[in-house]
Amino acid sequence: MGFFQNKVIIITGASSGIGEASSIYFARQGAKVVLAARNIDKLKLICDKINGDSHYVSCDVSKEDDCKKLIDETLSKYGKIDILINNAGISMRALFKDVDLNVLKQLMDINFWGMVYCTKYALPHILKSGGSIVSISSIAGYRGLPARTGYSASKHAMQGFMETLRTEHLKDGIHFLTVCPGFTASNIRNTALNEAGNMQGESPRDEGNMMTAEEVADHMAKAIIKKKKTLVLTTQGKMTVWMNKLFNSWMDTMVYNHMAKEKDSPLKK
Repeated sequence: MGFFQNKVIIITGASSGIGEASSIYFARQGAKVVLAARNIDKLKLICDKINGDSHYVSCDVSKEDDCKKLIDETLSKYGKIDILINNAGISMRALFKDVDLNVLKQLMDINFWGMVYCTKYALPHILKSGGSIVSISSIAGYRGLPARTGYSASKHAMQGFMETLRTEHLKDGIHFLTVCPGFTASNIRNTALNEAGNMQGESPRDEGNMMTAEEVADHMAKAIIKKKKTLVLTTQGKMTVWMNKLFNSWMDTMVYNHMAKEKDSPLKK
């Protein structure tokens, strides 16, 4: 309770999944949480559920002006920013040879540029508070996943950005954390884009056997307290990162076969 008490925490992509779970988690820890997403109705419902100090802002992170507005509204409401959690993101499932390039652009605009915009405007204030910048990446940021070129590229870019920023501010007393949850039960696969840019509408995986968003929020909070640089979650996720470093060519086959087992996979079995 003590560490997050009265901390001002911005969470993007807060209308579902890890963002929603994190908003509720940190509010219970005594933080003042600012929820950001495009779906304002869902944000209102989540704020109603939160037993604590919360505020919501309509924000499309792919728009720089919206990200600036998010930071400005947070400062107007609370006067400071302690932690920024860049969680907003979308996924895709389509072979690169079939996909409309606008799908890849949309993923980069949300997953990468959304993080860049929010970080750019929040950074001066987090430097003042000596706080944390957290970005939710993926195992796909370590290991490219077939039929997810745009998603994998955006997460690789995110991790390179965070590593560089952490190094630039090595002497400034602020904390950077990159979180790679592994497969987590959330809405991201339901809203994943197909080759034409339409939502696929249902998850191709068994969501019931995945880590919960609430578990991710708990692990993330502990990593923030310990000022960890990276957090890789799930046994499968950790093994994938480790094996990819040691046996990269062999992992091409393993990852291909694993992803080809998904329902209606575009990969040849």
